[in-house]
Amino acid sequence: MRTLEPGLLFDALADRGSTTRVHLSRPLDLPDDGRTAYRIEEIAALVTRAAGWLAGLGVAPGDRVAVIKPNHWDYVLLACAAARIGAVPALISASLPPETLRLLLKRLDATALVTTADTLAAARAAGTDPTALARRTLTLDAPAPGAVPVADVRGHRPPPPRHRDASAPLAIMHTSGTTGVPKLVGHTTASLVHRIAAAEARRWPLVSSRPGDTVAQATSYAHGRALTWTLSAFWLAPRTVVLLDGFDPGRAGPVLRAHRPTVLEATPSAYVRWQPLATAPDNPFRHVRLYISTFDAVHPPTVRTYLAATRRRLPLWVQVWGQSETGPLTFRCLTRRSVRTRGERHPTTRDLGRPVPGRTRLRVVDPATLRPVPRGEPGLVMARTAALCAGYVGEQERLLAKSAGRWFATGDLGVVTRSGRLRLLDREVDTVPGGSGAEIEDVLHDRLPEVVEAVVLGRASGPPLPVLATRDGTLARDAWCRAVADLPPLAEPALVPLDLLPLTATGKVRRQELRDRLLDDAAPYGTGRWT
Repeated sequence: MRTLEPGLLFDALADRGSTTRVHLSRPLDLPDDGRTAYRIEEIAALVTRAAGWLAGLGVAPGDRVAVIKPNHWDYVLLACAAARIGAVPALISASLPPETLRLLLKRLDATALVTTADTLAAARAAGTDPTALARRTLTLDAPAPGAVPVADVRGHRPPPPRHRDASAPLAIMHTSGTTGVPKLVGHTTASLVHRIAAAEARRWPLVSSRPGDTVAQATSYAHGRALTWTLSAFWLAPRTVVLLDGFDPGRAGPVLRAHRPTVLEATPSAYVRWQPLATAPDNPFRHVRLYISTFDAVHPPTVRTYLAATRRRLPLWVQVWGQSETGPLTFRCLTRRSVRTRGERHPTTRDLGRPVPGRTRLRVVDPATLRPVPRGEPGLVMARTAALCAGYVGEQERLLAKSAGRWFATGDLGVVTRSGRLRLLDREVDTVPGGSGAEIEDVLHDRLPEVVEAVVLGRASGPPLPVLATRDGTLARDAWCRAVADLPPLAEPALVPLDLLPLTATGKVRRQELRDRLLDDAAPYGTGRWT
């Protein structure tokens, strides 16, 4: 589907007369007069201008262009601009630790780096100079040592749009990095556009946007989901698209009230942080008919809160499970009835539903032998999909080590039920003896409303350590004892202030960093082989 290619998407939409209006939670970091509202043809013109800046910087077809900047949708627009001239955008979150940024840039070996002066200053203050790891650097906001300011390349005429072979590299994005250094995932037009975005750009009953919808998105725009979502969401041409650059409820609330969504996609951590908005008298979610969550399974009380917040008679929550390497693998539709029961020992949201029909296959194998195990028995989840990435940049052998023929090891442990549904247990490296740490986290969230974040850290010797962040920093002893009475043995909980939890760009907890901080050198219960 050539019209879905990132470099030409907005031109194609403008040509067909799309009337979608775009509203932003703050102005883009791309210099454009501080605007927060756009028409499609204006977005197309902005992408074309940015392509000219890259060409003026000397970027040529096939070159890798790293983008590291504050989180916002212009990550995607810069990716479109790079793709337009035949370059390969590599989107990297500025929230990564400096040493991780240094390592990823070294692996990437980029021709150009697009960033901001503030981002460079913060990295240098922490001991990393990104300009030393790319041949040329462009700053979007102000001059900076070792970088070309955008004023020097403004007005450069972009070359004609470049088409590339479907099997050629199209874009690079990184994994979340919860268990260590993120991997740089390389996708082609065939995998990212033809296999993932094109499938979502079809108008499916109930789970796709409609022409009259107001569609809102809150995510880390440095991750691959932002690019595929942009391609498919804009192709469906809703009336309005609202793009939020962060998860702070104080900043998101006024934007969501000004443009009340009917379709909302956000990371699980955004949903968790916005729960007070959903229970406020003037909650902004009263018109939502469709919630979508990606990146992680969500906790039952979160789903319950949002389904109760809307005035729609039959709202849906679509929970999608997948990975940067594969795109969506399973989906499940949750209703108010699905999450009605509270405090269950085995919560429902770890049931991830069935594989995407006709597009993915799953099987569960013994992690040691890779032989399939019977349905109902736990093991390593392997996926087979035509959307599999082309490889890991700078670590190609790693993809081979995670593959068995055409099957890819997800690194997750799970159970395929007798009816063919996938029940997620844990990341293999995060597993706990005799159960599921992820399930315990769900139970703790359901039974302890004061808990904002629960993380269960498994270890080879000793009971798992529960790490809790609560709304006021305290936890009543009797409430804790009641909550864990029927759970597997756990260590005494460690209370950590929410703002001291190490988080990824999508709001996931960096578990390895938390382990290093709280468990010293205690070995994990899992092997980490499939990370």
